[in-house]
Amino acid sequence: MNGEGKPQDHGAPHAPHAPHAPHSPHDAPPAPGPVRASVYVAGFSHKNPIPAACRIGPLLESGSIQGNDPSTGVPAATIEAQCRFMLENVRRIVEAGGGSTQDIVKVTVWMKDRSQRAALNVPWLEMFPDPASRPARHAIMAPELDMGKLIECSFTAWIP
Repeated sequence: MNGEGKPQDHGAPHAPHAPHAPHSPHDAPPAPGPVRASVYVAGFSHKNPIPAACRIGPLLESGSIQGNDPSTGVPAATIEAQCRFMLENVRRIVEAGGGSTQDIVKVTVWMKDRSQRAALNVPWLEMFPDPASRPARHAIMAPELDMGKLIECSFTAWIP
């Protein structure tokens, strides 16, 4: 600084300002992404205004899936029947979303009594017989399940 508070000129030429570079793709507004699509299945519904699943691009996420009998809409009487209906509802929902059970990556299960997992394992092994290509599964204790529900689940699928 000189005595007047201005930068000193040391005689070096000043570099001209570079012209503004064109905007990079990172500066541009994002292109519209995949459209979110709700998935509904006949004989399967929620009491709230939500679909059975939602798909964006290859990602399919389900809502809560119960062991309800599709013909009555009420939970089956036994844990074994609820497990079968629940997994059949999973199959119907993933297929309605454009995929198959082979596209399911993870299933999260809520059970009133986790000691009853054997009732889930029977239809699970029928649906996913190959141990080399089963989806991940997490069973969570949920004693607060109500209205006759003994089990419910949600799933994530990646549908190429």
